[in-house]
Amino acid sequence: MEMFERDVQPVLDEYLKDIISEKNFRSEARAWDNYADYRPLIERAKDHHIPVIAANAPARYVNLVARKGLTALYRLDRSARQWIGPLPIDTLSGPYAQKFLEAMGGHVMPGMHLYESQNLWDATMAYSIKKALKRHRRATVLQLNGRFHSDDHTGLAERLRRLRRPLLTISCFRAEDFDQPSWDTYKTLADFVILTRAAAEPSHRP
Repeated sequence: MEMFERDVQPVLDEYLKDIISEKNFRSEARAWDNYADYRPLIERAKDHHIPVIAANAPARYVNLVARKGLTALYRLDRSARQWIGPLPIDTLSGPYAQKFLEAMGGHVMPGMHLYESQNLWDATMAYSIKKALKRHRRATVLQLNGRFHSDDHTGLAERLRRLRRPLLTISCFRAEDFDQPSWDTYKTLADFVILTRAAAEPSHRP
């Protein structure tokens, strides 16, 4: 799961084993503000003894790269590097880089290395999945992440293809054209595209 950083794996494991309370888990695992959205998945995994992998790079290192570039990671000691993908981390060129540039409005902030930090996210999540597959050779891994990381089969999906394991992607999102979807637009996003109805306007009671 993108939602948990690799250095909180022991905390996540302790909660799944029912050792620590949910309150402590959410606090010490640095659960996102929208934890309620994916809490049912965590609880199901806990009830059925399904491993959950904290896949993401710690935010402090993502921020480090955004400020100083990927080369700054070499300043970390060995114990810190265990929480990120192996160095050196390459930056993907081609469609993913173009998509990122477009998402940034066609330009990036001077002195910032945002695309490099994006690649640290993806490379670390891909590494986490690779390690999970090595530990659980017959398992199917379901990776949960924001759409940008894997839509159009780029980013994380592009890195995972290098593992030469069967890979399918799912893109799920609210669609304004839910009643008459623009499938020609959506069909290239992923192997499976799931549309949900756009949120209704809140009702205003007198």
